[in-house]
Amino acid sequence: MTVQLYVIKRGKRVTQIKGFTDQNQMESIAHELKKTIGTGGTAKNGIIVLQGDHRSKVTEFLLSKGFSEEAIEVI
Repeated sequence: MTVQLYVIKRGKRVTQIKGFTDQNQMESIAHELKKTIGTGGTAKNGIIVLQGDHRSKVTEFLLSKGFSEEAIEVI
């Protein structure tokens, strides 16, 4: 699982989370993340995209959901 920051047009920042294999799991995690962090975003093609730089919050959230620290790579 990779948590990465991207800068898109006009200098806006988005956080991408890649590495999901189960579509239903990805959609439910995306919904919970958006609600917990209070930001907009989307989930499609195996990637969750959140508006803004939320790498630390996403990492904490994934750890609380049972993902191992070794499986999460933050870039």
